Order: sequence, then structure tokens, then C-alpha cells
Amino acid sequence: MGWLQKLFGQKKPDNASVNPTPQVADSTLAAAEGLTENAPIPPERVGLSGEYDQSGLAKRVCLAFDENSELAPYSEDTVWVAQTGGTVVLKGKVPSQDVLNKMVNVASSVSGATSVNTDQVTVG
Repeated sequence: MGWLQKLFGQKKPDNASVNPTPQVADSTLAAAEGLTENAPIPPERVGLSGEYDQSGLAKRVCLAFDENSELAPYSEDTVWVAQTGGTVVLKGKVPSQDVLNKMVNVASSVSGATSVNTDQVTVG
């Protein structure tokens, strides 16, 4: 089971991408989120296929972890991915500082990620 399935209960959609082209807000979404109609979806809210997703950034980080051969094996460990706005929040325990550094580098490369918070991660 990969990161995306473990944390969000979904398999990778066929058209999923770590950095998809954002769609534009329709009238319903614009009204609900305070956007103007046809405005681009905020980068941290872009889902796996470019659609609006409240947890889009966290899901795309999970997909990036799944697609990284060095991080995919750690999906069964006790690491969780969340987001607060554009900040990716990692929580849990990692086996080494090298693994945590790799996670931070990969998460930082996902569009919409402004920072990565590892305050809630223990190493060892």
C-alpha cells in the first residue's frame, strides 16, 4: 500500500500528476471559496488531476513520495502528511535523518508547497 492509499484511502487516478495544470474555478467553487469565477485554483488546493481539492497539496506530496523509489518503501512507517495552507506538515517517526531530509526535499518540490514543517517528526 502506498502513501496516497494509506493516508487518503485512494489509489492513484490514471490522470494524476504531482504538479498538474490547475483548472479554473467554476461559479459554485468561486462562491464557496471567495474566488472570482474562472480564476485559477490556489496552488495549495490543486488536486491530483488539477481539480479543486481542500487537501490537494498533501495528496500531491503523497503521490510524489509514492513515485520516489527512495521513499516509497517507507509508506508503511508511521509518517503522516498534512497541510496548513501552503505548508506541508510531516508527523510521526522516521528511521533516519537522511530519510527525513529526502522527504523534505521531495515535499518542497511540489507546486504550492511554501514550506515543510517537521516539528512533529522524531528520528530513530
